[in-house]
Amino acid sequence: MTKFEEEFKALTSWDWVNVGLIQKILTKFGNWHSDEEFQIAEEIRGSFALANKNLIDVNTKLAEEIANLKSQLQQQALPVVPECVAEQIERVRNNNGTYTTLGLFDSNYDKKPDYAKWIEDNINEFMVACSVGYTVEKPQLFYLKHIDMSKRNSINDLYLKKYIHADLTETGEHRLSHAMSAKGMYPPKDYCAFTQQEIDSMETGSYEQIEVEK
Repeated sequence: MTKFEEEFKALTSWDWVNVGLIQKILTKFGNWHSDEEFQIAEEIRGSFALANKNLIDVNTKLAEEIANLKSQLQQQALPVVPECVAEQIERVRNNNGTYTTLGLFDSNYDKKPDYAKWIEDNINEFMVACSVGYTVEKPQLFYLKHIDMSKRNSINDLYLKKYIHADLTETGEHRLSHAMSAKGMYPPKDYCAFTQQEIDSMETGSYEQIEVEK
């Protein structure tokens, strides 16, 4: 009961007071408050409004910071790992092995497989690759231009070519031939570009090794 209501109800003890009239007044003005009470209510309302605004501002700032962090993570380059390391990471992820089977704990460094050497030399990048993600390193490719045949041909150079479809040897290796390309031009990379590992497995003494531009 408000102070106003208490004061008006006290008047009902006087005989000369019209109780019915007072009841009508209370019904019409029962929610009336003094200036002091209105001031307090306004201060409370203002406090709630300010707190709500501050909360909105904080939420907006947090949302902006989260968006910035996401953007930074997306822009941050993932570690680049060799293809052999990527194969081992996926093998573990597919439950076909464990990190203890990667050969990382062999005391003889020289006897470790290439992927194990890379992991040991780049352990931080490896951990990020396993937990966040990675991109696979694209090996440097090379054209192999036959030196003598290219010299004898005044129009075209001849490059070593590998068949990329079903025409393989009995051991599953690509059959090799030659592709002609106009002087100063290079043949398509998809069947005339070789990795260093492929080149090392062949006898290429009669070929000029030319880097393929990435």
